[in-house]
Amino acid sequence: MAQADTNTSVDPLWFKDAIIYELHVKTFCDSDGDGMGDFRGLMEKLDYLQELGVTAIWLLPFYPSPMRDDGYDIADYFDVNPNFGTLDDFRAFLDAAHDRNLRVITELVINHTSDQNPWFQKSRRAVAAATPAANDPSYSEEFAYKDRRRLGNLGELLMEWAWEQLKAAGSIDRLLKYHLGKREEKTKG
Repeated sequence: MAQADTNTSVDPLWFKDAIIYELHVKTFCDSDGDGMGDFRGLMEKLDYLQELGVTAIWLLPFYPSPMRDDGYDIADYFDVNPNFGTLDDFRAFLDAAHDRNLRVITELVINHTSDQNPWFQKSRRAVAAATPAANDPSYSEEFAYKDRRRLGNLGELLMEWAWEQLKAAGSIDRLLKYHLGKREEKTKG
């Protein structure tokens, strides 16, 4: 397909008239029959999306993730979940979308980080070392662990639970349900 007239970077208010189609790559179109959508499948449907009048595609997180939070628990912000393809597949999709004058919005979820993310791991080591100079000091303040004031009431709930128990619990949802249940028991008894 010949490159469309790309006028995407001119108007800073482009989004006001945009028709944005939000999608999760894993559920949109499967190109290889493995039961999971991927960037190649999404590329196959770009003409269809354009025919619908879509002017921008909003992609839910597609980064490597342990998938405990539907991909929002991001382990690596610089790569693509291998279930959805490769970084080259993403680049090919992006080029194909831009060839059709379709904008691509990626959801960058920096407040949901997997415990497998290197930033989180470095932060945990810096905090565990109990000295800002240990390890890489730039990571010791990246996550809120000790300063309950930074988290308010939620911080009080979270800080009651030791890190190892939180890790074993598997999710913040279970943690909150536990603490809310304890509070309910205290008010009943």
